[in-house]
Amino acid sequence: MDYTTLLSIPKGTAVCYSGFREGQRPGGIYPSYEQVKEDLTIVQRHWRYIRLYSCDQHAQTVLEVIRNEQLPIQVMLGAYLDGEQSNPNCPWGGEYSDEEIDSHMKKNKAEIETLIAWANAYEDIIIALAVGNESCVDWSGNMVPVNHMIAYIRQVKASTNQAVTFCENYVPWLDKIEPLVEELDFISIHTYPLWENKTIEEAIAHTKENYHQVSQKYPDKVVVITEAGWATDANGRGFSKAHANVVFQKMYYDSLCEWTANNNILTFVFEAFDEPWKGSPDPHEPEKHWGLFYENRNPKMALANPPGYKR
Repeated sequence: MDYTTLLSIPKGTAVCYSGFREGQRPGGIYPSYEQVKEDLTIVQRHWRYIRLYSCDQHAQTVLEVIRNEQLPIQVMLGAYLDGEQSNPNCPWGGEYSDEEIDSHMKKNKAEIETLIAWANAYEDIIIALAVGNESCVDWSGNMVPVNHMIAYIRQVKASTNQAVTFCENYVPWLDKIEPLVEELDFISIHTYPLWENKTIEEAIAHTKENYHQVSQKYPDKVVVITEAGWATDANGRGFSKAHANVVFQKMYYDSLCEWTANNNILTFVFEAFDEPWKGSPDPHEPEKHWGLFYENRNPKMALANPPGYKR
């Protein structure tokens, strides 16, 4: 079985979408209806499917725009889970008090309930549901125990008709989160050669290796890539500044699209637009620069002359 059969969708290209612009951020100012409409008008020229990360005000606007404007875009909708246990291995802070964990669990309960409600209300638009994002990897700042993940997944599957997955770095799929696999309809992996200090010459081979490590371990499961991309600016923290530029992004993007299209692997490229709110205040913070479009919505080199595959 491939993803088109599993999800009952045509073959197509996909991208991670978060539309926060300068001065906007989750929990603060959200993109307006008109801004989301502008974004999705751009997105539909390149991609058929988008991934949304949480059931927040932004995601609600996206779903409304797609329905109201009758856009030819379908959605993998995610429930974003806050940490339900402390993780001292997180470099940027993943330790919580008992009171904070209790608050997170209440928030997560509401998030799962919203995911279920929207999945049923937008069944024509939402093709798949993602319970959590990088909630189990060793460095996660929002660690959720595997048994809690299983409970959330079962709750969602019992109340919706869409296929259900969990989006995670490729490494935990090889051991820690093996118990999740039988609960899920398909596996979703993240692969970032740049964060593992691979050169552009090594990049696509590394992504292929990551994919095959997981797909060969679980030959009866469809494996989707829900994040893969290349940053265009950096400050030297995490990886070399010399490795992050628009030329290398285009090289990786073209290779990724060619390989995944030829092998029928659904791949959500990370990401559509640069997001200034992310990471540190440093303007060269790499978290801000993964978009295939700049924050001003102008295309980067990767999309200036796209390869000849269809959306």
